[in-house]
Amino acid sequence: MSHPDPPWRRHTLADAEATRRLGRELAGLLAPESAIVLLCGDLGAGKTSLVQGLAAGLGILEPITSPTFALAQHYLPSADGACRGLVHLDLYRLELAAAADELFAQEEEEAMARGAVLAVEWPERLSFRPSSAWWVDLQLLPGDDPAAGRLACLWRPAPAEGGGSGLSR
Repeated sequence: MSHPDPPWRRHTLADAEATRRLGRELAGLLAPESAIVLLCGDLGAGKTSLVQGLAAGLGILEPITSPTFALAQHYLPSADGACRGLVHLDLYRLELAAAADELFAQEEEEAMARGAVLAVEWPERLSFRPSSAWWVDLQLLPGDDPAAGRLACLWRPAPAEGGGSGLSR
């Protein structure tokens, strides 16, 4: 699943820490209400590292791990408002688009109800493109050597027309 438009920003990231820094920066750009962040890239490209930074930028202190086997991890917002909530979804193991679509809809509803950010790894599994989402594509440089760093391309969400989730199905 590639994005049809040129990226809003590009970053060359030297290592996992630089990827986490970009995630923290992205957290500061998200709207104060619910937001969706789609994370594309091959295995080992840094999607979970970016979510770790995103969580830190949202004020979440818990360790962030990949939800590959759990499919979704929920990090609740604090009662005092010091941190926003995060729903971290990984669709990698879902081969059927209908199953990915259903899980996405459930977790999007949960995130919206809590005013949380929904971070989705492997959105390529969906049968549609959530148009109101941030999009981050991470590619290892060059080839498949994580030590060589990665290229991150970011796209801002399309403006929502008439409210709603802005899903393009």
